[in-house]
Amino acid sequence: MNGYEFSRIWFDYSFLNPGKVKPVHTAIYFFAIERCNRLGWKDEFGFPTDLAMEALGIKNYRTYIGALQDLVDWGFITWIQKSSNQYTANVIALVKNTEAPPKALDKALSQQGTKRLQSIASINKQLNYKPINHKTFFKKPLLKIHRSEIPENELGYYEWAVKFQELFLKNLKNKGAPTKKTEMANYEDFVNPIRLMREKDGVSESQLQLAYDLLDGNDEFWKGIILDTKKLRQKVGQLIAQGKQPGKAAHMDLRVRQKIKSYD
Repeated sequence: MNGYEFSRIWFDYSFLNPGKVKPVHTAIYFFAIERCNRLGWKDEFGFPTDLAMEALGIKNYRTYIGALQDLVDWGFITWIQKSSNQYTANVIALVKNTEAPPKALDKALSQQGTKRLQSIASINKQLNYKPINHKTFFKKPLLKIHRSEIPENELGYYEWAVKFQELFLKNLKNKGAPTKKTEMANYEDFVNPIRLMREKDGVSESQLQLAYDLLDGNDEFWKGIILDTKKLRQKVGQLIAQGKQPGKAAHMDLRVRQKIKSYD
């Protein structure tokens, strides 16, 4: 299946069920297709609630989750892992739904004077996905990889990883601590925790920004504890909970110095 086939089947179904299908169903379904495409047509993929609602302009959680459940009930999406609330990510899979006879909409269109042309050439859609050589690419130092080398489906994770890496380096330099380990960190070590936070843990971009702001602020304790994205993933819940409230830096200075001193 590809994007065109999913689209065709959906509109066949929609045409035959005008009393059930609403614009919100179409919006959510096509955003799921778009996300699946960007992730390289994975069989199962994370579908963060806040991301989908923000992208589609849906303000009410009940409206969103009700429409998503309809798509499951109608056989277009299947649950792999259902989120417990609006702040965690669903894991879903697209399903080939064959309930709607494909000729129904064709006949209706022809009755409106639309001629259906038979193409003699196939249409190949270029996917927004570029295969990666896992043996070499993932092990390259993140700082030595140019943005143009990154596949589109990895670009968002890469940008967050670089942003945090630069912040960690700044914090280390401000303390006069060694930076070599962070400078030589490879792509996989820094990008994969970001991917897992977004896809598996359901951490939103606004929550990542909140964590970034705290690590870029006056709280010296966290600057000495979180020096890579793996540790960031472990502690991101605490950072989100703390927000931008100042920590008790004076009480924690000794632990900060010991942490940084033993880092490299």
